[in-house]
Amino acid sequence: MTQMQFTLAPAPDDEAREKGRLLFAGPVDFVKGVVAMSGLPPADRLEVCFAGRSNVGKSSLINALTGRKTLARASNTPGRTQEINYFALGESRFLVDLPGYGYAEAPVAIVAKWQALLKQYLAGRQTLRRAFVLIDSRHGIKAVDEEILKLLDRSAVTYQAVLTKVDKINRVEREAVIEQVKSALAKHPAAYPEIVVTSSEKGEGVETLRAIIATMV
Repeated sequence: MTQMQFTLAPAPDDEAREKGRLLFAGPVDFVKGVVAMSGLPPADRLEVCFAGRSNVGKSSLINALTGRKTLARASNTPGRTQEINYFALGESRFLVDLPGYGYAEAPVAIVAKWQALLKQYLAGRQTLRRAFVLIDSRHGIKAVDEEILKLLDRSAVTYQAVLTKVDKINRVEREAVIEQVKSALAKHPAAYPEIVVTSSEKGEGVETLRAIIATMV
């Protein structure tokens, strides 16, 4: 079997960039936090979800995308996000913030409950178009990330790797981690072949990610 070739996501063209700008410049509202599948909002629109281990910078990236500094709560405490949090991007998209994984400081029973909910959500949400798996560029893909990638493979959910915090590393480290991520993703059948490189602080990759979400069908 030929391994898929992974590349960096290209900068969006003018039309896609404008679609992304308009989508995220419009209303962005917190809908609800969900702790059970029965609490999910109606599956009446396309949705994308963001997954990542604790402190990968998920809340910061969501805030950067939406231009709202406090939409998603950032915290230095692993496992603070204990629910599946739904945000509405106008009336056309749901942006879903999944609980962080790899949360060593959370009680075992809570971790088990979150993992079970995560599995149910990924396997059972028909309107889920793509999962964005956030990878800390200072560390690359670790064993705990491999677990979520395998879960997404089994759930047949297309997912795209998003490197975070690239402003924290130098050019040589950046090239090395991109190669590490490409190599790791090549083993996963559900991985989308373009990697998005981002910095929430510097704004790098934000327009690209907005455009990807806005042009998804």
